[in-house]
Amino acid sequence: MTPEHLTLLTLGVFVIAFLYSSVGHAGASGYIAVMSLMSMAPASIKPTALALNILVATIGSWQFWRAGHFSWRLFWPFALLSVPCAWIGGYVALPGHVFQRLVGLVLLYSAARFVLRPPPEQQPSEPPRAAALAIGGGIGLLSGLTGTGGGIFLTPVLLFMHWARAKNAAAVAALFILVNSISGLLGNVTSTGQFPSFALVLLVAAGIGGTIGSHLGSRRFDPVMIKRLLAAVLLIASAKLLL
Repeated sequence: MTPEHLTLLTLGVFVIAFLYSSVGHAGASGYIAVMSLMSMAPASIKPTALALNILVATIGSWQFWRAGHFSWRLFWPFALLSVPCAWIGGYVALPGHVFQRLVGLVLLYSAARFVLRPPPEQQPSEPPRAAALAIGGGIGLLSGLTGTGGGIFLTPVLLFMHWARAKNAAAVAALFILVNSISGLLGNVTSTGQFPSFALVLLVAAGIGGTIGSHLGSRRFDPVMIKRLLAAVLLIASAKLLL
């Protein structure tokens, strides 16, 4: 990778971490979008996105836990099977064209999630244990395969099924992203025996962007505008991968 490409990628990661953290996400789909637009190899995209996700999700998990929004009772049924399934997904190396199509669909779905509004909040009910285990396992596998943490899928499930309020869903999703990203990255490194060295520079950018974004996003920024900007980036990247 040339210094010019690394500089552009570092700037892109900083912006994505800044924007995503301001709306309560870790940013994997955004990192994948930036790396895909720069035509990086899938073998480098997956572990890099997972590593960046781990850092930003750690920041988000800590903030939501301190604010008192986290529920262990809601979290563990979804996480129990997701962690080993994320390891399996991280271990599996998909063919390049399959990876591109699958990630393209994930980015397209992510863009739609930023455009659609969540349903009005109701009194949450406890999810059926079997459903939580199955959903968690499926999301974990998908997160490992694509290099995402799975929060972009878990959050709408919790909200649309009325299993959690918005802040509780965000708190559970933040830790869900963290544990699945760790598991997926371990599976990937176990399979390939490699980790991109340039990711260390990106981790610094993501940490700074995530810290600033999570601070300012909860106080000053208009979340609607941020989500629209993110949706535009994701749509461009998904179109590049799918077409």
